[in-house]
Amino acid sequence: MPVYSAGFKSRMLRRLVGPQAISANALAQEVGVPQASLSRWLRAAGTIEGMTPSSNPKKKWTGAEKLRVVSAARDLSETDLGALLRREGLHATDLAAWRAAAEAALSESGRRGAPSTEQRRIQDLERELRRKNAALAETAALLVLKKKVQEIWGDADEPTDRRSE
Repeated sequence: MPVYSAGFKSRMLRRLVGPQAISANALAQEVGVPQASLSRWLRAAGTIEGMTPSSNPKKKWTGAEKLRVVSAARDLSETDLGALLRREGLHATDLAAWRAAAEAALSESGRRGAPSTEQRRIQDLERELRRKNAALAETAALLVLKKKVQEIWGDADEPTDRRSE
């Protein structure tokens, strides 16, 4: 197993973190160092000040910080996304959960807000349709009752006085 100098390790770690970070797999292929070694160096460097910003796994993220990361990751390529996740000290599953929570919150706020002009128009039309359906049902019921009354009492249009006969 080769022994690497502290300076070499430091240069490799700087390439793994920061704004221009690349993945451990890509760096391993580029420099010929096993990816496992690079990852081990990166984990060990987590205790070194300034090497891995935001790498504290117990960090409490605020809603604004989560939103910042979700919006920053929105249109990134897979390589750039990996760099962002490493820089922020996150896993892809954390980002996916935050994205889902943000989308759910946005859809909830859309439902809770004042209805748009189109939504109000739809509600008014639905209300009018229900009213007209109720009136139609009432009219149909009255016609059925009128027929039944005519069957029971006879035709109301017949003259009651039969003097013409």
